[in-house]
Amino acid sequence: MPLLLQNLREEFARQKSAAERALLQMSDEQFFQQPGELVNPAALIVKHIAGNLASRWTDFLTTDGEKPNRDRDSEFILKPDDTRPSLMQKWERGWAILFDSVNSLSPDDLERTIHIRAEPLNAQVAIFRALTHISYHVGQIAYLMRLLNPSAKWLTIAPGESAKHVGAYLKSAATK
Repeated sequence: MPLLLQNLREEFARQKSAAERALLQMSDEQFFQQPGELVNPAALIVKHIAGNLASRWTDFLTTDGEKPNRDRDSEFILKPDDTRPSLMQKWERGWAILFDSVNSLSPDDLERTIHIRAEPLNAQVAIFRALTHISYHVGQIAYLMRLLNPSAKWLTIAPGESAKHVGAYLKSAATK
């Protein structure tokens, strides 16, 4: 796999992992908790990401990224059958579609024109846009985790721990 595609795949995987580490630190109650009237709970963010990934990455190069069967607005409504396991199953399906698609791309594919909502986009630009979109929502999940579970483990270097991590990095780099 060419370096750019490998790096993009790894960054998508890093975002998925960060979201999942945050979600694991939320109870079922916190997963569905809506901290404000206009704030989506983690459950709806998961549902939206799953719907977005399935739509955008199914037949990425050959069909419009906004599939006719996608009901985006319903991704922001919890329904009785939206259980944590069912939403996480949709999450896994969406990510599998993304990774299968990214793994199938060639460097030439990055220069192709794709469409999202009938708008022509360079495939590489669409991929960067998708990564930005996912990162935005992963940040929301991470923030909800911290808000609803203040004692949760940090997903990044905890405040006050930078020197320890820089020191370990410098020590490691010196031995190479």
